[in-house]
Amino acid sequence: MIQIKTLEEIEIMRESALVVSKTLGMLAKEVKPGVTTLQLDKLAEDFIRSEGAIPGFLGLYDFPNTLCMSPNAQVVHGFPTNEPLVEGDIISIDCGAFKNNFYGDHAYTFEVGEVAPDTKKLLEVTKQSLYEGIKELKAGNRVGDVGFAIQNYAEKHGYGVVRELVGHGLGRKMHEDPEMPNYGKRGRGKKLINGMVVAIEPMINMGTHKINQLKDGWTILTRDGKPSAHFEHDVAIVDGRPELLSTFQYIYDALGIVSNEEDTFRA
Repeated sequence: MIQIKTLEEIEIMRESALVVSKTLGMLAKEVKPGVTTLQLDKLAEDFIRSEGAIPGFLGLYDFPNTLCMSPNAQVVHGFPTNEPLVEGDIISIDCGAFKNNFYGDHAYTFEVGEVAPDTKKLLEVTKQSLYEGIKELKAGNRVGDVGFAIQNYAEKHGYGVVRELVGHGLGRKMHEDPEMPNYGKRGRGKKLINGMVVAIEPMINMGTHKINQLKDGWTILTRDGKPSAHFEHDVAIVDGRPELLSTFQYIYDALGIVSNEEDTFRA
């Protein structure tokens, strides 16, 4: 059952989402060659707690860390390790926070130093596919409209759209209805209405859309070993249109990036 939020609850959820956004912004300057993902994980846990929140992933479904850290051919759900990042890596950092009884859930794929041009393009297309999906998160549309927009944009660039993992509703639980696939058909699926809050999160592979899972029961890899990218925003439907609760602006401020990509989706 879809849990519709009041405007007051949406504002509380914005606080949770912004804890995660600030955490990713703090990490942006720390993602560099030589740092380990376990070091980043500790920084994130300390920061989230300093913001009066609890790490949303830590202990959830028995996950042992604050961050899902998925480099290169890892799609999602990777464990932080003691292996240092190296020049040319990419690393998807997926982070959650629980504050005032609501979750925030937010992800960004970072470049580690200078990355190859084809990898950089994968990140650009994946992030733009996220916004293409968000544009369709309007009252009266359907879940399939969002998935179709993401899939269409990614596939016309020759990339694979992961099928087995999807976005989701968000609220007092990390995963609520409805599921938000990154593929679909226009006019299909549950109807979108005011008060819905969802996490939209394209997982796009440079090659095949097919994946494998490691024996650890968590880590997802591309089947062909090519890189994968992952970007995620928390979005509410307010007055019939999509409104971002999370933001990449803290990341951009840390990295000196100028962007107006979120302007359309602000209150």
